Amino acid sequence: MRTAAEGLKVLGAVFLGGLTAPAGALFLLLTLPVLGRPRVRERAARLAAFEARRLRLDTAALDALSGWDTRPARYLAARIPAGVLGGLVVTLLVLGARAGVLLLGAWARGEPYDGMTPTPPLVLYFVVGGCVLLFIALSGLAGVHALERRLAGRMLGPDRTEALERRIAELAESRAGIVAAVDSERRRIERDLHDGLQQRLVALSMLIGRSRRGRPELLGQAHEQAQQALAELREVAWRVYPSGLDSLGLGEALAGVAERAGVPVTVVCELPLRPPMAVETAAYFVVSEAVTNAAKHAAATLVTVEVRQEDDRVLVRVGDDGTGGARPSGGGLSGLARRVAALDGAFEVVSPPGGPTTVSAVLPCG
Repeated sequence: MRTAAEGLKVLGAVFLGGLTAPAGALFLLLTLPVLGRPRVRERAARLAAFEARRLRLDTAALDALSGWDTRPARYLAARIPAGVLGGLVVTLLVLGARAGVLLLGAWARGEPYDGMTPTPPLVLYFVVGGCVLLFIALSGLAGVHALERRLAGRMLGPDRTEALERRIAELAESRAGIVAAVDSERRRIERDLHDGLQQRLVALSMLIGRSRRGRPELLGQAHEQAQQALAELREVAWRVYPSGLDSLGLGEALAGVAERAGVPVTVVCELPLRPPMAVETAAYFVVSEAVTNAAKHAAATLVTVEVRQEDDRVLVRVGDDGTGGARPSGGGLSGLARRVAALDGAFEVVSPPGGPTTVSAVLPCG
């Protein structure tokens, strides 16, 4: 179903490109004497941006073009042959489909088509020939679409040096973010150990000492404190890294998060193939942090977790019915954003006052 929908999108894009190619040629022909004016070049940039949207390309680079840039006009001129070729391929596909429908309709009514009556050799000839022509037409559609995307990306995209410089800046920023996230996580673990587990162990030590001085009835309290300290130690260990993630997989690890959440959590994890370990770890911590925030700070009564794979990406979405108002710049959420950015992923928090809150992440698996 998804392949058919994608094919229809390609067909629509190539068909529309066949219509806009003559329009682009007419625009260039009429504006050729004044093509150097900034206003004309801005209109050319708008037409080029429309073509980029038709081809489902990123238009961010086009938005940054100045009125003196000649790339949009050059692209409009260069894409005319490809657009005309795409229009011809679509026309042949439509004419072939029309001929096939007329042929089937005539033979279904028992009438000859163009003087031909259905015989086994003739039917076999048309079936084989129709399949071959359909394959050629569809291959032509895919080829024209790929050609136009490559042409647009080459002529309208950022300069290669600029792209490399931008990528270097992104990597430097993400590296600094990783260091900051690791330091923040270390500080949080230190607080958990100091404010929770360490205080409980001190109390446990005092109880054992008092019981040794003739208060045996305190051994029960000491045992209870030991059990609570062990539970807190396990919780801290899971925050550092969930040991079950390696052996059990992401689905079972998220089920463990749901059990320890303290609020009802619905988990839907649909992953046909196990993603890379780095992606699994990032997805786990996104869910764990979002569920923890919903339970502790948002007074949520229901949390829904959805993890699924789409093409070469893992999509993570955590929603709750709490009070909202979560700040993406907060320590936990900003750390998650840096962790996701380190994998070239996308992270988003939508949390208006009054709720609901939605935390989502897109993690590439490539």
